[in-house]
Amino acid sequence: MARSSLHKNRQISELNMTPLIDLTFLLLITFIITFPLVEQGIPVRLPSGKAPEIDQANTVSISLNEKADLFFDDIPISSETLAAELKTKAEVDPNITVLVRADESIAYGKVVAVMRLLHEANISRMALVTAPEQ
Repeated sequence: MARSSLHKNRQISELNMTPLIDLTFLLLITFIITFPLVEQGIPVRLPSGKAPEIDQANTVSISLNEKADLFFDDIPISSETLAAELKTKAEVDPNITVLVRADESIAYGKVVAVMRLLHEANISRMALVTAPEQ
């Protein structure tokens, strides 16, 4: 009788890994599904066009939404601050590439103003991002 009471009071020293593995797979699937949605950032209707793929290893992005609001790497920014930020980036890395994403409904002059800021910052590597043709 004493033997059975010792057997009941023994603690289990093993950890059940099944719930932890299930949680890991659930998080992995969640990140796989949500990452492409997060990648877009600012909602911009890009004009369609045919262009080769761009190596995005050393790039920053400037976005102009339909209200012509400026965003630098998905952070709202003023044009004066953007000019200073571009000059700083160009000084640190002269081979930086700037991706310009502009909504197709905004005035052409707004895009030209951004291009002028790039020229003043001595950034020569830039690309206008377009949506793929259908």
